[in-house]
Amino acid sequence: MSSDKTAIRDAATVIVLRDRDSRPSVLMGQRGAAAAFMPNKFVFPGGAVDEADAEVKLAAPLPAACAARLAEEAPAGRAPALAAAAIRELWEETGQVLGWPGKWPNPPEGWEGFAETGHRPSASALQFVFRAITPPGRPRRFDARFFLVDAEALKSDPDDFSAASDELSHLQWVPLDEVRRFDLPFITEVVLAEITARAQDRRAPSSVPFFRNDDEESLFLRLNGRAPGTPDETRPKRQLRIRR
Repeated sequence: MSSDKTAIRDAATVIVLRDRDSRPSVLMGQRGAAAAFMPNKFVFPGGAVDEADAEVKLAAPLPAACAARLAEEAPAGRAPALAAAAIRELWEETGQVLGWPGKWPNPPEGWEGFAETGHRPSASALQFVFRAITPPGRPRRFDARFFLVDAEALKSDPDDFSAASDELSHLQWVPLDEVRRFDLPFITEVVLAEITARAQDRRAPSSVPFFRNDDEESLFLRLNGRAPGTPDETRPKRQLRIRR
């Protein structure tokens, strides 16, 4: 693995949505003051893809539409590792289990604790809903894929965070109508707007927003999961450009 901290690393983030049909809320926690990336901010659980995530055998794969959209610009075969990283980070940072019951006698490095819960990781409940690349000049840069999952899919008590690591503090379910009173990163606010707009819609999105940053500008694009070379009828004719 490269030691270059400014290199863009693949990452996965999980948005767990609860009480869709009444008062929707999302699971969030606060990063530590000493964290190199987004200190003190309230965020969704997530983190970089580890090498071992590519070795994980998922009990169930991503839904076909989500896998197709991930494959639009991700390296070939990367989708399962991204899904596995999302499940692992959710477990590590919140103690919540997304999987199917089953024994896992020889889990890859970093997955031992998850295996001890008596589950195999399952990606069938994940929806790929957003992609964002960290702007240049940050101490860490990530190509993050955001996955939405209903709390109903969890195999653990959604109010029990006793198995969580100490990476996130103040873990809690935050109602969408109150979330903006928290100290949020800009990109988290953007993602929350997308989630709020589709909170009652359980279907996979027809296209996925992509916030791409490079040295000169930022672009909001859309990924639609069509085969390469297929005209993208869902992409707006005018793209939002944010000049630096």
